[in-house]
Amino acid sequence: MDTLVFHLAPRMAKHCKISIAMVADESVHRSYVRSYVLKVDGYSRAKALLKNGEYLTSTTFSVGGHDWAMTYYPNGSAVCPDYISIFLHLRSACAEDVKANFTLSLLDENREPVLSYTRNQGTHTFSRKAPNWGYHNLMKKAKLEKSEHLRDDCLTIRCDVTVMKEILHEEETRASPDDLHRHLGDLLESKDAADLTFQVGGEIFPAHRCVMVARSSVFKAELLGAMEESSSSTIKIYDMEPDVFKALLHFIYTDKVSPVVDVVMASHLLVAADRYNIDRLKQICEEKLCCHVDSNMVATSLAIAEQHGFHRLKEACLRFLASPSNLEAMMASEGYEHLKSSCPSVLKELVARILPAEWNAAKDIIMSI
Repeated sequence: MDTLVFHLAPRMAKHCKISIAMVADESVHRSYVRSYVLKVDGYSRAKALLKNGEYLTSTTFSVGGHDWAMTYYPNGSAVCPDYISIFLHLRSACAEDVKANFTLSLLDENREPVLSYTRNQGTHTFSRKAPNWGYHNLMKKAKLEKSEHLRDDCLTIRCDVTVMKEILHEEETRASPDDLHRHLGDLLESKDAADLTFQVGGEIFPAHRCVMVARSSVFKAELLGAMEESSSSTIKIYDMEPDVFKALLHFIYTDKVSPVVDVVMASHLLVAADRYNIDRLKQICEEKLCCHVDSNMVATSLAIAEQHGFHRLKEACLRFLASPSNLEAMMASEGYEHLKSSCPSVLKELVARILPAEWNAAKDIIMSI
């Protein structure tokens, strides 16, 4: 496990140890999404040694091709003396207009986030003129010190840092190691030797049986198995819009997603990829939605995540909704009524997670309803 430590003055070193340990770096995230755990051993000592406005700075770490550091104010920044403050700092000297999302979650004894102590204010643009961003009033010291979450004078906080990139555009423009997908894309475009036709919402899409079979286990079962479609040259696709199927077909042939695919289309494409078991497309679309959670789309994304078992997308939505303002905005969105009627269980889970830890009995009641 890689470990990042805060710089401590010599007179402080023997009193407290404050470290950041990287506990998750999933390869599917590539290099621009990482999670760290900040463990403050000797919370009281750090609080006693540093005055209001004084802070400790971590060693630098890399996310998304940029260098970053974190600053921890045990007695708060100058404007919030009664709180603990934490900030993310862009250290790359030449970087400009770097968009990043920064979530902080206090962890309980099981190393699970305490949603009442989870903070996320959306995406921020870092620059040389404005390299810092974070939370002046992350948590009130007096309330924290009375809670069960400060154990053995140790404070544990998880930091999720996401450097935003247009992942779908990157998938389209990245150089291919060979010409196979380009040639297959040309074959789809020209329709040469097409032996199969898909009918979707009144539109016709010529295709090649061997390509569809090779790229999707579901299409393989339909087109080579005992199903009616195996003997037909025209296949009807129901419950899917033509533009979604066109984007699906483009990925099947080229292994790339068009840069014109926006967040709304990505949500439809995610469902289509799940329907036809195209794993790489599912990963790309889920990552796109995780990086673009907002109050307009979160209800729709949460419904999709719950209905199709996309656990990472569900967790991203629940973290976003831990903020009362984000929750209120979601309830005013168009997708809320659909979420409420189609996935009432996930709303119960959300409410139970937001309630303070001391309300465990209320959580049990909610989940049993």
